[in-house]
Amino acid sequence: MANQKTTPNKLSVTEYIKSLPSEQKIIDAKTSLNLLKKITKLKPRLWSPTLIGFGRYHYKYESGHEGYAAQIAFSPQKTRQVFYVINDTKIQKKLLTKLGKYKTGKVCLYINKLADIDLDVLEQILEEAWKVREDKNGC
Repeated sequence: MANQKTTPNKLSVTEYIKSLPSEQKIIDAKTSLNLLKKITKLKPRLWSPTLIGFGRYHYKYESGHEGYAAQIAFSPQKTRQVFYVINDTKIQKKLLTKLGKYKTGKVCLYINKLADIDLDVLEQILEEAWKVREDKNGC
């Protein structure tokens, strides 16, 4: 079995956030961190040099590849924040119409800066994603 690239490590979430390139990026990362702490009631861990995750679950693909991943995660990067929360529920789709300026990928929600979005709507999106993940993975 190949080594999994994204695994929890002992690096400091606080130190990573402090290392972000601007005061605004640090403030946005702390805001996101606090939202996810409030929603999950779990301690965050770095799962890679830039991925902050909460909880964990086991996955196994039909190919036989298996491993662990964070239940919910975000990555405060130099140019944007990436939330690993897209799950295509009807509730989430409706909330995204009210969010503000963002982009999505298969499972990612990309936000350049939190000032571009409605934080209350983001919180609802994160809550919905966490609920779905908890229900699905039994954490």
